[in-house]
Parts: sequence; C-alpha cells; structure tokens
Amino acid sequence: MNKLSDLQQMISDAVNELTYPEHPGQLYEPISYILSLGGKRMRPALLLMACELFGGDVTKAISPALAIEVFHNFTLMHDDIMDNAPLRRGKTTVHEKWNQNVGILSGDVMLIEGYKLMMQVDNSILRQVLDIFNETAVGVCEGQQIDMEFEQQHDVRIDEYINMIRLKTAVVLGGALRIGALIGGAPAKDAALLSTFGEQLGIAFQLQDDILDVYGDPEKFGKLVGGDIISNKKTYLLIKALELAKGEDAAELSNLINATKFDNTEKVAAVTRIYNSLQIRQYAEEAMQAYADNAFNALEQINLPEDHKQYLHDFADGLLVREN
Repeated sequence: MNKLSDLQQMISDAVNELTYPEHPGQLYEPISYILSLGGKRMRPALLLMACELFGGDVTKAISPALAIEVFHNFTLMHDDIMDNAPLRRGKTTVHEKWNQNVGILSGDVMLIEGYKLMMQVDNSILRQVLDIFNETAVGVCEGQQIDMEFEQQHDVRIDEYINMIRLKTAVVLGGALRIGALIGGAPAKDAALLSTFGEQLGIAFQLQDDILDVYGDPEKFGKLVGGDIISNKKTYLLIKALELAKGEDAAELSNLINATKFDNTEKVAAVTRIYNSLQIRQYAEEAMQAYADNAFNALEQINLPEDHKQYLHDFADGLLVREN
C-alpha cells in the first residue's frame, strides 16, 4: 500500500502534466491557473487509495482521480464568484484576475474536461462510474444552493444542516472512494459501503471544522478563530445554540446576530460564552463522534483484509484528531 502522501504526490505530478489548448487563451489559461494553486489533492488521492485497497492498479485510476480534482476546482472557481472572494489559497481568484464571465465559462469547460477524464475508465464499469459522478456533481450543486439559502433562512434545523454538509462536502469523498473501489475490482456492495464510510467521515470532519472555528488554536488550525461567529454562519454550533437558548441567553444571542456594528473580538467572546453556558461544544463533539462511529461501522462491514481496514481507520483517525 502506498502512503497517502505518495498518492497525493502522484496526483500533483499528474495535474502538472495536464495541458490545454493555447487558443482561446482566456478560456484555458484560468484552468491551468487554478489547478496550479495546489491544495491537498485529498479527494483524488482517496480515489487512488480505494483502488489500491481492492488490489487494483493505481495507474489505471489516475485519469478518473484527475477528473475528481478538476471537478473540485471547477466548483471552487464558481464558488469564488458567488462569494465574491478576492483570494483562493492566498492567490488572486480567477474572476478577479480575469473577470466574472471568464470565470463562469472557464468553469464550464472544467466540468466538461472532468467528464472527458472520467470517461477513460474501463468500458465495463463506465456506466456505473458516470452514474456515481453525476450523482456526486448534482449533490454538490444542491448543497451549495441550500447553503446560500441558509443565509436568509432564520429557522435552520440540525437535520437540514447535516444534509447540506453531506451534499456540499461529504458526497465528493464518498463518490471518489466508490469510483476508486470499482476501478480496483470491488463488488458493488463493498464499493457502496466504502462510499458510506467516506460520506459519514466527511460529515464528522465538517462538524470538527465547526468546533475548531470557535475552540481551535489559530496557529495550529491555520485560520482565524471565530470567523463563523463574526459572519453569522449557520454552523452546527449556532443552530444548536439557537435551539437551546432561553431567556437572557436567547435575547443576547439574537442581539449579537442582528447587530450591524460590533467589535469582532467582543462578539466572538460573547457568543462563545453563550455556547459554553449551553454546553454547545459537548453537543457538537457528540454529534461528530456519532458520524465517525457510523463511518467505522460501515468500514467493519467491508470485505477487506484487516490490515487494509486498519489503513482506512488510521486515515480517519488522522483526519479527525486535530490539535485544538
């Protein structure tokens, strides 16, 4: 078995070898640009990992893994436009470097290029793989739309939030693992169980992200702590607090959310105090663990050698145990 870092390097090397036509430059240059910004290449590496777990040849999974990476970056390009984001991984976003129309059209071509790469799988599994890829792509778009609607929705429920992060984030992990398993020769049942493992793990990871945004060490976490609080982002923590808060806590939380002028540090401290009084962190950690347990339960049912299961278990543990 290759180490995850080795699989990530394989993807990075393959991305660097991707070439696109020189003309029209403003259509293809942004694709090469956003792919050059790097990233962890985690999603495509998981596809390679799944293929290898079932005894497959990872070289046959490179193109579909690249399809996942190209698709992921397509979603980032369009997300940046919707969010009006100036930076992506510390570099100027495509729509800022060129313009919004270029970003939209180049993103559209990226999606098509992703399909061209995905179609390089063996014909015997092509229909299955494309069905999974289609389902994954639609899920991501649905998740993004629901997330945008949450910005205007005041009464978001926990189950609605979980479904949103499942669609927006977790289905790509599940889809990548399922496609990789099929390429590796896995039975459909085991490929589906591996997909469930990926989805449930993805939900747990996002819940961990919500927790770390409030309670993480900014130097270890790598981003501004309290950013979700400042922007009133509807995370598990905020939704649970709105559900549980009564009396003075409810009134203060409402005032903090609705305030148009505030000191960022004071707002983060005030909301965190309310979270602490309601034991919100404990609720979030219990939910995160429940979804991690779901992932491990699915893993146990997969017909794989124990050392291969342990490889996946160690990967999941490494993903979820982050210093805070």
